[in-house]
Amino acid sequence: MFENNLDYIAHTNKLRNVNPELKIFFAISTMIVNLISNSILVPLIIVVIVGYLLIRKAGISKNFYCKFMFIPFVFALITFIFMAFFFGVGKPLLNLGIFGLSITEDGLNRGLTVFTKIIGGFSCLAFLAITTPINEFFKSLKKFKIPEIFLEITTMMYTSIFIIIEEGFRMYYSQETRLGYRDLKTAYKSLGMLAANLFLRAWERGEKLYLSMESRCYQGKIPSLKKNSSPDIKYFILLIFFEVSLFCTSCVSHKIFGL
Repeated sequence: MFENNLDYIAHTNKLRNVNPELKIFFAISTMIVNLISNSILVPLIIVVIVGYLLIRKAGISKNFYCKFMFIPFVFALITFIFMAFFFGVGKPLLNLGIFGLSITEDGLNRGLTVFTKIIGGFSCLAFLAITTPINEFFKSLKKFKIPEIFLEITTMMYTSIFIIIEEGFRMYYSQETRLGYRDLKTAYKSLGMLAANLFLRAWERGEKLYLSMESRCYQGKIPSLKKNSSPDIKYFILLIFFEVSLFCTSCVSHKIFGL
């Protein structure tokens, strides 16, 4: 379970030591190109490139990456189906004959465009979340003059989320070893007990965490010991060239091939 924890992977992947500002610039700029692109080809290219970087370069397992992308894929698929049936105009390509539902070419194109944009955009977020520890991410944001108190509160909230998740899994596995989910009735009872006690257990863990921080002279700031070297300007130039290439690909593919 611990090895599949997102925070653990962010600290142990092979791209961990790459400058976080470079990774933030890549993720945000690629997401912007993904959003402004009128082509369905560009988001697919982004998905392939990000998948290659995460699996081959960062050393993330295919199983973890597929699980990470499963929920946004389902959300994108539902959006695609909804837009294909309800947002199209023109002559129907397929008429189901049920409640007047039909798929038009316009609806299909809109749905496909939104589907690819969702997957492409979430791939950029996945790259940033999987390869960049949260403390380094917030440390980089300080350079953009974001209020420090906001970053510290967000860091504590992020930590608390993982405390709740970890405590929930511990309680669940403890119940499971005691046959707490052997049938439906017992499962409902065990789940109710878990939900009732999870908040109290997480609150207790949070109190212990805060006391441990105070005993280490916590004064409202969480300093990062890692010193990130300034990224080489040539990498930013390469990234800009990459983003411009993506944008040109979007324009050409949409104009010539209609994709």
